[in-house]
Amino acid sequence: MFRKILIIEDIDSISLSIIAMLENKFESEIVSAKYCDEGYLLVKKAALEENPFDLIITDLSFKEDHRETIISSGEELVKRVREEFYAVKIIVYSIEDRPFLIRSLFNASDINAYVAKGRDSLNELTDAIHNVYYGGVYLSPEFADVFKDPSVFEVDKYDVEILKLLSEGFTQEDISTVFKDKSYPSPSTSSIEKKINKLKFMFKANNSIHLVAITKDMRLI
Repeated sequence: MFRKILIIEDIDSISLSIIAMLENKFESEIVSAKYCDEGYLLVKKAALEENPFDLIITDLSFKEDHRETIISSGEELVKRVREEFYAVKIIVYSIEDRPFLIRSLFNASDINAYVAKGRDSLNELTDAIHNVYYGGVYLSPEFADVFKDPSVFEVDKYDVEILKLLSEGFTQEDISTVFKDKSYPSPSTSSIEKKINKLKFMFKANNSIHLVAITKDMRLI
């Protein structure tokens, strides 16, 4: 079983529950952190000392407080850890339920498991740990259709950005300006219009308001 496990979770009750479960079921060294920055530094330090973590269990959302942070989200943390320490296994344990984000975590950040927090989630987490240890992947059953929905596959991060801006009342011209300021590809107004029309067609939306409503229901935004 995993020799050394890092838990990154800012809610004490949840962190303690995970630790208790791990101590009861596995003979592993367990370390915990409340901040993404702290977790990242622990991973880096362990690697430098040639005593790396085998498994990371991390949340995605972390409540802001007085402390200044460089890495503020679990999503960013996962991306950085995967880029620098590819061998470590990563399980995301979160209440996040947006299909696009979950798919992205598997495809772009190559996570090994996604467990949805809930009533029976510690048992699911146990199953996920076993699956990952033996070379498999794990996805909570409630998200089994995430990889079956073709529309989710065709939406990229720029589409999501457009949808978010539309939901905030931005016009196509406003979105074009935002894209130019951020040096995004295809920032012209005509390109933005084409992307919006593609999204309308993809989601069978009658207009931009309908498009925003549909994608909010799908939790893309």
